[in-house]
Amino acid sequence: MTGDAGLVRLREDPDFRRFLAARLISLAGTSVTYIAFPVVVYELSGSPLLTAVVAAFQALPYLLLGLPAGALADRFDRKVVMVRADLVNAVVLASIPVAHWFGVLTVPHMLVAAFLVPALFVFFDAADFGAVPTLVGRDRIAGANSAIWSTSTVVETAVPLLAGALLAVVDGASLIAVDALTYIASALLIRAITRPLSDPSRAGAEPLNRSALVADVREGLHFLWGHVTVRSMTIVGALQSVAGGAFVGQLVPWSDLQLGVQAGDWRLGVVFSAWGVGVLLASLAFPRAVRRVGAARVTLLCLPASAVLCTATAFAYDWVSGSLALVAWGAAYMGVVINTITYRQQVTPEPLMSRVNTTGRMLSFGLGWPVGSVLGGVVSQFSGPREAMLAGAAVLAVGVVVAWTSPLRHEGAAPAMVAP
Repeated sequence: MTGDAGLVRLREDPDFRRFLAARLISLAGTSVTYIAFPVVVYELSGSPLLTAVVAAFQALPYLLLGLPAGALADRFDRKVVMVRADLVNAVVLASIPVAHWFGVLTVPHMLVAAFLVPALFVFFDAADFGAVPTLVGRDRIAGANSAIWSTSTVVETAVPLLAGALLAVVDGASLIAVDALTYIASALLIRAITRPLSDPSRAGAEPLNRSALVADVREGLHFLWGHVTVRSMTIVGALQSVAGGAFVGQLVPWSDLQLGVQAGDWRLGVVFSAWGVGVLLASLAFPRAVRRVGAARVTLLCLPASAVLCTATAFAYDWVSGSLALVAWGAAYMGVVINTITYRQQVTPEPLMSRVNTTGRMLSFGLGWPVGSVLGGVVSQFSGPREAMLAGAAVLAVGVVVAWTSPLRHEGAAPAMVAP
């Protein structure tokens, strides 16, 4: 099946359209929260370190919950897991504007919510990783991921512009109410999908107990670590995530202190959206790049570009140069991320899909992102946001060396498929 034919069939698939619509609506709300959360914490505390903690909490739940979440998502009905995670997250997010309207919103409240929302999303994401291949079939994974990432990025690019403008007239805490509503809409759309998102023949086939859960986790780890290409991509992904966490944790202070763009300024929305433009470019170019040079080579080429562009972004001197640098860095950075996720989905057997992909994300994003966020927060507290970003870039440079001395150099163009 060609890429174009696959995309046409995906557009005609009503269940995939529901799945994609749920993601787009949820991402629209999440894009608002992405700006609002650090802005609210920075306004309440005035602390770059506490603002960095918010970014760390985006990934820390993966480190703490990734292994059991992946194993449970492989055992239970993935659709049920996704719907319930969405609904509970709606309640958590709704508590923020309500507390603000009653004048009782505090930094601890924000930090608790900043942890709970991604913690619940870990279970949603674990089910989502396994749901995509089950929903579209392995031969359409690359096309489905390209469609998901490209359309999602359009939302993630446009919405921050709107959110940045709205922050001039609406407080950040009230904007978070939008995200609560989008989680409800996402739950309803996923519930309306008619095809199963798990293999019905094995869901709940064995009793769940501690020993069985440990065995499931061990099986996923064994596959991930035993597949040399998946293992190498996971390691370099973790090192790149350190740089990403260091930057995102300091995005608001960096915009304020280095670019001269404060909360309430429409240019803050442009800066936030610039990264999304780069992600869009990466998602559009990804399928063709993989067909031409192979998944491993895409990672090897994008990673050094990501290191160079991270350093260039750190030295941006105004909102225009900062935004342009972010476009380029976002493309290189997400080229590595999208490629790694798709490759894992292509080579992992269906019964292991959720736990292997969640474990891979746990070891890369879940470990690297909070480490980078804390590293950036500490460095920024004493030296400034530019130095924090350069510290992340130094770790990313180590990742380039690791990648080019790993088995990725010898990987062929086509992934080695593993039979269930």
